[in-house]
Amino acid sequence: MNVVLLSRIQFALTIAFHYIFPPISIGLGVILAVMEGLYLKTKNPLYERMTKFWVKIFGLVFAIGVASGIVMEFQFGTNWSYYSRYVGDVFGSALAAEGVFAFFLESGFLAVLLFGWKRVGPRMHFFSTLMVALGAMFSAIWIVVANSWMQTPAGYHIVGDGLRQRAEITDFWALVFNPSSMDRLLHVLLGAWQTGAWLVISVSAYYLLRKRFEDFAKASIKIALVVAMLTSVLQLFSGHSSAILVSKYQPAKLAAMEGVYEKSAPAGMWLVGYVNEPREKVLGLGMPNLLSLMVHFNPSTPVPGLRSFPSKDRPPVQATFQAYHFMVMIGMGLIGLSALGCFLWWRGKLFETSLVLKLFVIAVIGPQLANQFGWMTAEIGRQPWIVYGLLRTEQGVSRVVSSGAVLTSILLFTCVYALLLFLFLFLLNQKIQTGPVEDPGTSQAA
Repeated sequence: MNVVLLSRIQFALTIAFHYIFPPISIGLGVILAVMEGLYLKTKNPLYERMTKFWVKIFGLVFAIGVASGIVMEFQFGTNWSYYSRYVGDVFGSALAAEGVFAFFLESGFLAVLLFGWKRVGPRMHFFSTLMVALGAMFSAIWIVVANSWMQTPAGYHIVGDGLRQRAEITDFWALVFNPSSMDRLLHVLLGAWQTGAWLVISVSAYYLLRKRFEDFAKASIKIALVVAMLTSVLQLFSGHSSAILVSKYQPAKLAAMEGVYEKSAPAGMWLVGYVNEPREKVLGLGMPNLLSLMVHFNPSTPVPGLRSFPSKDRPPVQATFQAYHFMVMIGMGLIGLSALGCFLWWRGKLFETSLVLKLFVIAVIGPQLANQFGWMTAEIGRQPWIVYGLLRTEQGVSRVVSSGAVLTSILLFTCVYALLLFLFLFLLNQKIQTGPVEDPGTSQAA
């Protein structure tokens, strides 16, 4: 394998592993703020116990997330040095803003959140919870802004020539509010809020099935289920808005997402399918003209297909198609499951329906997979561009890195990340099995 492909695999490995953790911390941050806010309002000690328990989970997630995320910044210099020089003025400013406005805000108040229960007043502790939640979301803002600039560049000009070319910022706010940044940011945040909500639902359902900490579990699941229901429905509309943007600014990606090959014709949407790339044909179950209707609000409006783009400018169709459809299927499944949970809650049967509780336990993996498939759709679908329309991926790789060195680092990263994942799952399971700390005199099923 050549160094470009190996470098892409290496970065995909590190970013995919790292991205297990930020959505959890972003989602849990919001739920922690709700739980502690309810405690301040009602003075019910149950909400305090809930907050203290989930704060411990948040601290574990934050620690592993930081450890796994440091590697990626170094890869920009080691594996993608020409890319770093080309976009350093643009990408570097967004990463710097992420460090100043997000990481320091989140980590600065995290100590108060974790250790300040008896050292600061309740209102100050709640303020710290809000700042940690806000800092986690600020981190997402700047990372998504930087990545969205790669998808839809704006607010820049190119200076220099040849290998000395680079992008310089001409309008910082045009960079921040580039055409896709706000839609993509909402999509990412909704996915993160779903991830945090379903973690709480999963653990709470586990406790209910085991008949442990039942009051705690019922209260936790009610809060998280409301968040899951709202965010899953909003995610449907956010995804539709994002698809409209893709059709406008990255039509080749949209064509790959739905396997549209016809040069210009009304296009349908596939529910499931397999792309036969040599024959430029999709085999599966679909709905005619639905893509035209969803994107252009007119079933007879043509959609540019892959044949309208040179073969060298087409993204990998099979990978983009499957990642996109897996994301959509999981998203629809989460909508259905959260709606079922809300219906059973309304009928007073949720906590006695063991089959649904079992589904809740395993559903924690759903948002994680949807997040991963969503990023795969965005990044694979952007190919062959590392900065859309400006810099091709093979142009961004470092000139002096050998394929052997990259392959060795992939194997080492795989071993280290496997160890980190084992450690995370071990500690997470340990905290879940221990459960919320009991207050003296409180009677709970053990």
